Amino acid sequence: MANEIAASKEYRQWLIDIKLRARAAQLKAATAVNTTLLEFYWQLGADIVQKQKNAAWGSGFLKQLSKDLMAEFPDMKGFSYRNIVFVRQWYLFYSTEDTKVKQPVSQVAGQAVLQLVQIPWGHNIAIIQKYDTVEQALFYARKTIENNWSRSVLIHQIESDFFARSGKAITNFQATLPAPQSDLAREMIKDPYNFDFLTLTEDYTERELEKGLIDHLAKFLMELGAGFAYLGKQVSLPVGEREFFLDLLFYHTRLHCYVVIELKTVEFEPEHAGKLNFYIKAVDEQLRCEGDKPTIGILLCKSKDKVVAEYALSDIHKPMGVSEYELTQALPDDLKGSLPTIEQIEAELAEQG
Repeated sequence: MANEIAASKEYRQWLIDIKLRARAAQLKAATAVNTTLLEFYWQLGADIVQKQKNAAWGSGFLKQLSKDLMAEFPDMKGFSYRNIVFVRQWYLFYSTEDTKVKQPVSQVAGQAVLQLVQIPWGHNIAIIQKYDTVEQALFYARKTIENNWSRSVLIHQIESDFFARSGKAITNFQATLPAPQSDLAREMIKDPYNFDFLTLTEDYTERELEKGLIDHLAKFLMELGAGFAYLGKQVSLPVGEREFFLDLLFYHTRLHCYVVIELKTVEFEPEHAGKLNFYIKAVDEQLRCEGDKPTIGILLCKSKDKVVAEYALSDIHKPMGVSEYELTQALPDDLKGSLPTIEQIEAELAEQG
């Protein structure tokens, strides 16, 4: 069967055309490696799908194509049989009708190509292997471009289901912030937050939760998302003759505003919003400078009643959101201190090495 494919005049002519385009892609690669290569992959995927519809070359077609292209371009890694299968799968994923997407297929495909050629090929493969809708896939492609995610960070965000959690928090941003900042702020907050990197006892306190987050600051910042700059914990704010302390204070470099995060180890209560409103007011008065946008508050609670939270925020005039957080299975109190810490395990492994 392979010999029949190779002897086909149509196949040989098409192969010549692919070789010419591949060489053209190689020449452009010096200035735009990723974009040029992925544009080539997109057209190759389209060609493969069309040829499989119109030419009776059988199941050996892709293996023969891979063999011929690798022989012509031995230094080009993208022509393995496995990768050519991915090229076909990638093209079909974004160009096939999906009833969950309300845009015309041609429009979706055009939108996809513009975004997808801006991220590495490995990122593209990771996305389509995890998701089955164009909407979800394009979301991760867009976030990769916006945040310059590495492949490992992208996979982490996919595995933590960032798509399902993004913009799901209860907020009053639409009523308290001008557009487009209100939309950007809403997208910034997740619900729930995933703190699976923490191991706390069943009766952990707010201070223990706070300490755990700061002790794992890099993972905490990754979960918060791009743009958060950590400024401090238990930040002092004198008001009148009293001193108040913010649990956590951040500055968001894209929203250009302070972000106050208050931690609650209990279910959300309306008075939590009132206290956070007070803190936001104090930050606006004492820390906010010319050019800073209005300070935003985030209440991270163990749980919440959605209706209660919506009621509580409806008459609050400072921008804030309410989200839940999730932990791994909490340890019983009697096991506290009996298990080694991550640092102790790493130290022991280092000694063994």
